[in-house]
Amino acid sequence: METSTDGAAGPSAVAAVPPESLSPSRASDFMQCPLLYRFRVIDKLPEKPSEAATRGTLVHAVLERLFDVPAAERTAPRAKALVPGQWDRLRESRPQLEELFVDDPDGERLARWLTEAEQLVDRWFALEDPTRLEPAERELFVEAELDSGLKLRGIIDRVDVAPTGEVRIVDYKTGKAPRPEYAEGALFQMKFYALVVWRLKRVVPRRLQLVYLGSGDVLTYDPVLADLERVERKLLALWEAIRLATETGDWRPRPTKLCGWCDHQAFCPEFGGTPPPYPLPVSRAGEQPAGEPAPDGSQPPVRVAESGETEQGRMGPD
Repeated sequence: METSTDGAAGPSAVAAVPPESLSPSRASDFMQCPLLYRFRVIDKLPEKPSEAATRGTLVHAVLERLFDVPAAERTAPRAKALVPGQWDRLRESRPQLEELFVDDPDGERLARWLTEAEQLVDRWFALEDPTRLEPAERELFVEAELDSGLKLRGIIDRVDVAPTGEVRIVDYKTGKAPRPEYAEGALFQMKFYALVVWRLKRVVPRRLQLVYLGSGDVLTYDPVLADLERVERKLLALWEAIRLATETGDWRPRPTKLCGWCDHQAFCPEFGGTPPPYPLPVSRAGEQPAGEPAPDGSQPPVRVAESGETEQGRMGPD
């Protein structure tokens, strides 16, 4: 599971830099809405913490920590007992999470929220038996560089390795399983991780497994090398689109039903907003990319987009 920047809404003081790598979450952002990708990766606009995303982070932490104890002690009561302590640790590491329940003086909403987290943890035991699992890795950061130079990175919730050497990649989801027609989109993240593992170890994972704690479903897929090669081609095309948008400053909004949950409506043209001034040098069609010499060896002029320019977004869907 990956998380985005938390905090109060508003422009960030963090210096903007061109993107250098791609993760499953950021790839999904660009496919969902290029302007959202820009807001998160280049402008680094802060986002308010949400109860749902924070609950997911909490549940992930509990499931990770449970494997610290001997197999026989990995019981549902033991796991649920970890919830309060992991919540305290989470608040200590991310003070901004305090604002989630600032308007809950009696603690009723917080108590209900913690109970919901415990229920998700409890449901996991109906889907997997942790007393029979000994993960090779938990919350594993992986990074691989493709032949093109594109860096892929992410964090895998769990990696299981069988005595025969077969690899299973597992990801916990605290939401509900998607309908069958949307399963391919759900598997994109897992195939991304499988590609990275293959590039690092030259081993195609035997199984990809999504554990949906919200609905009590388990979605599995057994990839083959051709799957990973297709994902790599897709990511290369996606990265080329990101590179072009970075150079031109042309990040177009793509309205969907998900816009209602976006923290950046105040900056989005689709909602009457204006994006912040583009913080990177841009080049126009036919110009050399900023920082690259022209064929005659001369350096092209660098022009920075000014506030109020409209090329970085437009009104209406594609």
